[in-house]
This record gives sequence, structure tokens and C-alpha cells, in this order.
Amino acid sequence: MVSVEQGQARTPHRIARRVSVLLFVFLFVGSGCTTLREFAALRKVDFSLDTVQELTLAGVRLDAIESYDDLRVVDLARLGASLAREEMPLSFRLMVGAENPAENRVSARMMRFDWTLFLEDRETVSGSFDTPIELEPGIPGAIPLLVELDLLDFFGSNLTDLAELGLSLSGQGGEPKNLRLEATPTIDTAIGPIRYPEPIRVVSRTVG
Repeated sequence: MVSVEQGQARTPHRIARRVSVLLFVFLFVGSGCTTLREFAALRKVDFSLDTVQELTLAGVRLDAIESYDDLRVVDLARLGASLAREEMPLSFRLMVGAENPAENRVSARMMRFDWTLFLEDRETVSGSFDTPIELEPGIPGAIPLLVELDLLDFFGSNLTDLAELGLSLSGQGGEPKNLRLEATPTIDTAIGPIRYPEPIRVVSRTVG
């Protein structure tokens, strides 16, 4: 009798436990399907290098300068003084286009965008953009990346060559240069943020 009563006492507990397990599996499977759709949506987003804006070399704005010969005396003096200090800081805003195709029909909420910049096939600096962006189907988006580096860490110390490199990036002149980005997005999903398993290669772009 004792064993029967104990067995009957455990029955409701076992039923509740089974219901809880089934409910967990149901929710996990449902979330998993949503997560897969969201992750697949990010894979279909087209990333591209759009424009270089607000480009400054050692404090000299290069946006409106078309060639090295257009640099003013004061600009050359500033660049020369920076070179004498053995530094040539370059900063610009790189606009990365992000387009979720209209046929995708699923939004992709990007939480983070870790990136590495390659200039003339040389790995330069890395950074992270951590402002959430909702990528709606059929609506082009933009990811503004602030890039800061010292050109002397990666290139020679010839002032003319460095200025020409800056002008190429601004799109105003100089010899064409190759710009490439490798990035690892993190997407928000029903079960939390998921980081892309491997970096994606944003299409190279020739500037200048």
C-alpha cells in the first residue's frame, strides 16, 4: 500500500515535469526557427563601401583639394611639421552601405559591426560600431565607421606620397587606391545576440 500511494503521489509531479519539458522544447524550436530566419536574413544583406567623408590628414581637410599642387603653403607647413614629429594622423568617416533585399521579407536587427580596414592590401586598423541598426527589407541603410590611423605605421615617409594617398581616399585626386573591409556583424535574435561565425569580406573599392 505504501508503494502504491507513493507512486500515486509522484504521478502529478511527473506529468507536470513532462509538460514543462514539452513546453520548453516547443518554445526552443519556435525560437530556433525565428533565429534561423533572422540569421538567414543577415546573410542576404548586401554590404558595400560607399563613400569616404570628412577626410583629414594631420589636421588638413582634403575634401575640396584636387591635387598635391593645390595644397596651400600653410597646409604644407602643417603636414611638414607633422612629418617632423614622425606622425601623420589620418581620419575619415567610411560609409558602409547595408541593403536588405525587398524579397527577403525579414528584418535583420544588427547589434554590432566589428571591422578591419585593408588599404592597398595592407591590414591597418580595426574597430567596432555598436549602435543597433534595423535593416528593413528594401530600405537601404548606412553604417558610418570612424577610421583613425597613422599612415607612417603602414606606409613610407615621403610627404608627397602620403598626401597623394590621402587625396586618393577623399576621391579628389591622386593615384587610385584599393580599399577593403573585413567585418563580423552581430545580429539580435529571439534567443539573444549571435555573432557571425566568420568575417565577411565587404567588396573592395578603388578610390581616387
